[in-house]
Formats: sequence, structure tokens, C-alpha cells
Amino acid sequence: MNKKVLVVGGTGYLGQHLLQTFSDLQISPSYHLAFTYHSSPLPSKLLHAFPHSLSFPVDLQTGHGFDSITSTFGQPDIIVNCAALSVPRACEVDPAAAMSINVPTALVNWMLGFKEKDTLLIHLSTDQVYEGTKAFYKEEDETSPVNIYGKSKVEAENFIISNCSNFAILRSSIIYGPQTTSPVSKSLPIQWIDGVLSKGNKVDFFHDEFRCPVYVKDVVAVILALTTKWVTEATPLQLLLNLGGPDRVSRAQMAEAVAESRGYDTSLINPVSASSVDRGVKSPADISMDIGKLVKTLNLSSTSFKDGVNMTLAAP
Repeated sequence: MNKKVLVVGGTGYLGQHLLQTFSDLQISPSYHLAFTYHSSPLPSKLLHAFPHSLSFPVDLQTGHGFDSITSTFGQPDIIVNCAALSVPRACEVDPAAAMSINVPTALVNWMLGFKEKDTLLIHLSTDQVYEGTKAFYKEEDETSPVNIYGKSKVEAENFIISNCSNFAILRSSIIYGPQTTSPVSKSLPIQWIDGVLSKGNKVDFFHDEFRCPVYVKDVVAVILALTTKWVTEATPLQLLLNLGGPDRVSRAQMAEAVAESRGYDTSLINPVSASSVDRGVKSPADISMDIGKLVKTLNLSSTSFKDGVNMTLAAP
């Protein structure tokens, strides 16, 4: 029996990469696919890329639009929630919007009304739930976010754990990789670094802010593995997993990897302290993560940052 997959936030960066992978699997056919969007109208490029996917306008703050999914598409077997107000500064400016969008109250309440209670919710959280005072955080470490974005994501995790019986929460680091079929408006990290270094001018990069950036196709592989695990085992999941790449890198080291891949002069990279710049929002210094639990649970390997950068820059 074909499984119904709903991608909430399907027009975003991760959402489009997920749609691409699940669309390829539709050929099997293994999955029926639908996605939600907020901004209208939908880009024609996106509609042409996924002609067999149903699309639904949904307001995550009010829940308006969810009922039309049930009546047209039916109850999803798997819901992947990629939608978020994910720019930390924007969250700081409008905390109410951050909380109402990032805490999936309307989505979960809609799910609680399903006749069959076995839908799997895969929810994207963030590494910014951690305070950032040490290297390689584990899932059981205390969450003590330093900004509104992180706080909204902690609240979302707690809400899901309290109300759902079948879920996987993924604390994602910076997601990077090739551009999407319908290009997203937000700046992509590797492409941005490539763009500024290509001009040949000296650029400041933080040497003391550490992350474990994760290649987008690894994120998709994790979500696909969780979906397969649920479909084949039919046992409810209750998972909280760090989702990062295998390498702890500073912003300056990220730039060095791009420079090495492109053959740019590394002297263009000027290492500065993150404390020297006011970004209008507090940013955790070191939220690198231990991904041992993820690897053990799903038996997946992860792409090194260097390889991921090379594949990103080689993409058309």
C-alpha cells in the first residue's frame, strides 16, 4: 500500500530537496506526495518540477488550510515539518511570530483529530537549542538557548514530546548543498562564501564560532531512513537526534574549505572574533554536536565537510 507523505514548508530549501527525492521514489510507486506553502503564488518552475504532487496553502499560525488537506489528500502517514521562521535576527525582532510559527501548535492539533493515530511526525529543530559553551553536545545535555529562535525551538520540542506518540525530532545544524529546482531567495552558506571570495577582496570570518554543518542530501537520507523505519517496523518512534555533519568547523574554516576547492588565495580570509560584531542577536559560540546516536540508530554514514563543499560547488 502506498504511503502518503506531507512536506510542511515544501517550497523552502530542505522542503524542495525532500520533494525531489520523494518524487523520484514515486516512480516505484511507493509514496503519494503533498506539500504545503505559505507565500503565493507558487513558482511555475516548482509546479513543473513536481507535477504529481498536491500543493496546499496553509497558515501555520492559524491552522487555516489543514482541513482541505484531509478532505483532498486524506490522512498523511508521514508528515515532515520543515517550516520555520529560521533567521535568528527576525525571531528577535518579532518573538510572537517566532513562537506561533516555530511551535507547531496548529499542525499537532490537526494531527490529534485524525481517526487513525499512527501518523509519524518528523520535525526539524536546531542546534541553537544549546547554549554554546562547549564542544560536541549530546542529546541529553541541557537546552539553554541564548536567543528567541533557540527558545522557540525548545518550546516546539517540548510541545511535540508532550502531545505526540510517534515522532522524530532532528536538531539540525547549518544545512548546505546545491541550490534547489526553484531557487530559494535566502542566501545559501557555501554559495555566499564562494561569491564574496570570488571578488578577490579580504573578508572577515569568525574564527571562534563553531558548527557541524550538514550536507543537505545527508539530511534527506536521514528523513528517508526514518520514514522507511516507521513503514517497515510499524512501531511508533520517539526519537530526539542531533543532526550535524562529522566535522566541527569555525566560520573561517568553512571559508578555507571553499577557498581550497575553488583555488582562491586563503589570505583573503581574515579571521576575527564573533564578539567584534553586533548582529542584533546573541549567537552561541560552539554548538558543535555529537552525532553518535544518529549514526547508531539509523546506520548511516555522513559526508565530510570538504566533500560536501566540493559537491556543492560542482553542482550546476
